[in-house]
This record gives sequence, structure tokens and C-alpha cells, in this order.
Amino acid sequence: MAFYLDFENKIKDLQDEIELAKIRKDGHAQKVFEEDLKKVVKKIYTSLSDYQKLQLARHQDRPYAIDYVKLIMHDYHEIHGDRAFRDDPAIVCYLGYIDNQKCVVIGEQKGRGTKNKLERNFGMPHPEGYRKALRAIKLAEKFNLPALMLIDTPGAYPGVGAEERGQSEAIARNLFELSDVETTTISIVIGEGGSGGALAIGVSDKLAMMRYSVFSVISPEGCAAILWDDPAKVETATNALKITAEDLKELDLIDDIIEEPLIGAHREKEIAAQAIKEYFLKNVEELSKLSLSEKLARRYNRLEKMGRFQE
Repeated sequence: MAFYLDFENKIKDLQDEIELAKIRKDGHAQKVFEEDLKKVVKKIYTSLSDYQKLQLARHQDRPYAIDYVKLIMHDYHEIHGDRAFRDDPAIVCYLGYIDNQKCVVIGEQKGRGTKNKLERNFGMPHPEGYRKALRAIKLAEKFNLPALMLIDTPGAYPGVGAEERGQSEAIARNLFELSDVETTTISIVIGEGGSGGALAIGVSDKLAMMRYSVFSVISPEGCAAILWDDPAKVETATNALKITAEDLKELDLIDDIIEEPLIGAHREKEIAAQAIKEYFLKNVEELSKLSLSEKLARRYNRLEKMGRFQE
């Protein structure tokens, strides 16, 4: 059953009316409600606040990495384990095809339903998850395959076990290795990009965000707790952090914004998946025209120019 946020209630009411009109076979009423729905969707989604975009990025019906894998890949096989400790279900890795392009896809997976969320650790990877991702990237490098990395995590898992097994080292190692890996890499924030947990698979030739995704150094809840010790300040923290795709594009911290359906990827998953597939294939084709030295220099320059300051 579809879940609706508070600001989506009017959309739900109209969609219910459309379904009733279909049952009654009242074509005129259906057409009227569909026109009203288009107007309401446009009014709501063209004036979203930053906090509402955060809610959409976390929407429980929003497609996760595995959803996109099933929609855009074929003949795919999952890669398990880091060959050091265990397999981390919070990160999934696949070898397969997107159209005729053989590739590797890596994604952070939050999970649906209580049991699955616990199994996936709510999308918060342990160090072995990042080491599994690096193993998949090295496999892609070995066979000269492009890699697509789908970012969707509240952050790296901060538990005692994760710290004992070198959480910060695993993230730092990925940043180091991905900065000069000799294959094409493309990262896309599909939902929530949280701090180092996102950066660990976010160093790439191209970094893009879906229209209703967010990317932040800390969660708004964490920011509100540290700065004001007040959970009610979450919306204020969201506005201050500048975490939306538009904010990050304006600051030159990402390369592109991928347009998802106006009503959101959580309502039209197939269209959102098609947008990701087209972006990936287009950029793989463009980057393949560069020599290795040109590609590495471009990646280095892109990373070096990040950040702004004022004296």
C-alpha cells in the first residue's frame, strides 16, 4: 500500500477519486480528476521546501539500489564478501549488463520492512561493506569495465565492532583508491547521501544527484542535536546545511542533477530508472573518448577545485 507524506495528502485524495471513477467507468469524471491531479502535482512539487525534499529523499517507497538494478540491468550476478571478514548486506555489488554495456554496479541498500531493514542495517555499511565495494571496483578495473555507484545511506555504521575493524581506514582507503582507479566511475545519489558513508563510493569521474536526493556532511537531526540540543530544530538545520541537489550544484560540489519524474521517483520508478540508465550510458560513452591520463587529470582537477572560502 502506497505511503503518503503530509504534503502529499491532496494527491492521494485525487488518485483515490480517479480509481473510483475507473471502477464506475465514468470517463468524464476520470478525465477531470486527472487534470486536477496534474495541477496539484505541479503546484506542490515546484514549491518544495528543503525539508520536504529531505522527506522525499527518505520516502519509504523511494527506489533503492536493488530496485534500480532490477530495472536497468540484465544477466546480472551478485558479488559477495570482502575476502577478509564477511559479506555486508548494506552494500550490494553486481556484475552484468546495462543495455549492451557490460559493467559493475555498486549500491547502498537500506531495506524494506523491519526484518529486511535489520538485515541491511538500515543502509549503514560496516567496513567490510566498503572493502567489498573496493573489491568490486578493482574487478571492474581489471577487466576495464565502467562502474556505477548508487549512494543511499544515512551514514557509515558507528558501532563498536565497525570501529574495531577499521571503519575510518576502510572509508579512507576507498577515497584513496577510487581517486586514481583506472576505469570509468560514475556515482549517483539516489536518496540520502550521509557523510563519509556516502563519500566512500562517491569519488568518481562524474558525481550526480537525483532531483529529490540530499547530500550532507551530517544528518539534520545530528546537526540540530549538536548546535541547539533541540530536535525541533531539524527543519532549521536542513535549511542551514544546504543539502539539496540545487544547493550542491550551485556550489560546484556535484556535476549534474538527474531529472526524476516531477511527482518523484517513489511514484514513477520506471521513469526514474530510465533517467539513471541514460545518464550512465551517455557519460560512459563520453568518458571513453578520453585517454587514461586525460581522465585521471580531469578527475584530480575536479576533486582539487572543490570548496570555497572568503577572506
